[in-house]
Amino acid sequence: MKITVLNAPARLVRPAAELAMLAGRFCLAALFLAGALQKAFAPEVAEQMLAAHGFTPLLIWPALVLNTFGAACLILGLWLGPMAFVLALYSMATSLFHYIPDDPWQMSILVKNWAIAGGLLVLAAHEGLNPRG
Repeated sequence: MKITVLNAPARLVRPAAELAMLAGRFCLAALFLAGALQKAFAPEVAEQMLAAHGFTPLLIWPALVLNTFGAACLILGLWLGPMAFVLALYSMATSLFHYIPDDPWQMSILVKNWAIAGGLLVLAAHEGLNPRG
């Protein structure tokens, strides 16, 4: 016995899926673009966080470049699989700065970073399995 869960014509489902993918990419890009702007216009916050964990504050500048370039790739649809994977690793790594168990706000940011990384890994897997070309 065959059960049809969704009987929508492909001509409706595919454009909706593509629109959802584009909207998701734009939402993720907004996050990284905001991070780049924050690093550019108020670098002292990130510099202090880096220094507090024993890293050179100069790492803020490569992070700013990665945030900017990553956001541009997500918006323009360039190198989506590899860039989503790199941004996922970046999100996981930077989440460790927020591992402060006594501070619920920081722990919330840590969890959100991992959720963002999860979404980026889904995008990376999707793009790896469905290359455009």
